[in-house]
Amino acid sequence: MPFTVKDFQGLLRLLERQPQWKDALRASLLGEEFLELPSLVRSLVQAQRATQRELRALAEAHRQTQQELQALAEAQARTDQTVQDLARQVQALTEAQARTDQQLRALAEAQARTDETVQDLARQVQALTEAQARTDQTVQDLARQVQALTEAQARTEQVVRTLVEAQARTDQRVASLEEAVARLTEAQARTDQTVQDLARQVQALTEAQARTEQQLQVLTEAQKHTEQVVRELVKTVGALKGENLERRYRERAASYFQRVLRRIRVLDHQQLGLLLDDAVDQGRITPDERAQVLEADVVVAGLADGLEVYLLAEVSGTITAHDVRRARERAAALEKATGRPVLPAVAGEQLSEDQETQEEAAAVWRVLDGRVWPALPSASS
Repeated sequence: MPFTVKDFQGLLRLLERQPQWKDALRASLLGEEFLELPSLVRSLVQAQRATQRELRALAEAHRQTQQELQALAEAQARTDQTVQDLARQVQALTEAQARTDQQLRALAEAQARTDETVQDLARQVQALTEAQARTDQTVQDLARQVQALTEAQARTEQVVRTLVEAQARTDQRVASLEEAVARLTEAQARTDQTVQDLARQVQALTEAQARTEQQLQVLTEAQKHTEQVVRELVKTVGALKGENLERRYRERAASYFQRVLRRIRVLDHQQLGLLLDDAVDQGRITPDERAQVLEADVVVAGLADGLEVYLLAEVSGTITAHDVRRARERAAALEKATGRPVLPAVAGEQLSEDQETQEEAAAVWRVLDGRVWPALPSASS
C-alpha cells in the first residue's frame, strides 16, 4: 500500500521518540561518507587555523628577515665607506713615502756627486804632486849641468893659464917656435869659440830657468786655488754632515733621548716660534733671546720623574766647549720663556779631547753615539 503524508508524519514522531533510529535512518539514507563530513570539516577548520598561524609566523619571520637585511645593508654601506677612507689614507701614505724616497734618492745623488768631486780633486792634487816632482828633477838636472859647465870653465881657465905660461916660454924661443905660436893662436880662437858657445848655453839655461820659475809660479797659484776649493768643499761637506746629523737626531729623538725622557715629543721650528712669541709678548724673554733659542738644533718635550720638562740639545760631529756653552745658554733662555725645567744637552759622535771641553761637558747631558751620560750636579751648579 502507498506511503502517505500521514505515515511520514508518524515516522517523524517515532524517530523523535527513538533517536537511535534517526541515526540508523540517516546512515541508511546518506551513507557513511556524508556522516563523516562534519568531522572532516572540523579537521579542515583546524588545519586552516594552523595554516593561518604558520602564515602569520612566516610573515613575522619575513619581516624580521627584511629588517636584518636592511641592517646588514646599512652595515655594508658603512664598511664600504670605511674601506674607501682607508684606501684614501693608504694612497696618501703611499704618495708621502714616494716623496720621501725621492728626497732620499736626491740626497744620495748629491752625496755621490760630492764624493766624485772630492775624488777628482784628489786626483788633480796627485797629478800636481807628480808634476812638482818632475819639475824638481828637472831643476836638479839643470843644476848638475850648470855644475858641469862650471867645472868645464875652470878647466878652460886652467888651459888658458897653461897657454899663458907656454906663451911666456915661447917668447924666449920666438924664432924657433913661430909654428907653435900659430898653433896656439888657432887653439886660442877655438877656445874663444868654446867660451862663446858656453856663454850662449848659459844664457839658454838662464832663460829656461826663468821659464821654469814662471811655470812654478803658475803651479803655485793653481795649487793655492785648489787648496781653497778643497777647503770650501770640506766646509760644505761638513755643513751637509752637520745638517744630516741634526735631522737624524730630530727624526729619531724618541730613540736617542729615551734614557733621559719618556713620552717624547719633538717641537718643530714653527711650534717653538709660536711658544717663544708668546713669551716675548708677555715680557718673559727678549727678542734676542727668542732668536737665540730658535737657533737650537733639537728641542723636545717629555716626562722626567713624572714632571713635564723640555730638553734642548746642540748637535755636532765633534762636540766642543762652544757647543756646551750654547746648549746651556739657550736652555736657560727657554726655561725663562716656558717656566718649566729645561735640560741642556749635547749630542753627536764624540767629545773634543781638549781639557776645556771635557770639564764643561760634565754640566750637561751627553748623548754620544748611542750612549748617554747625565749632567753632574756639582758641574751644573
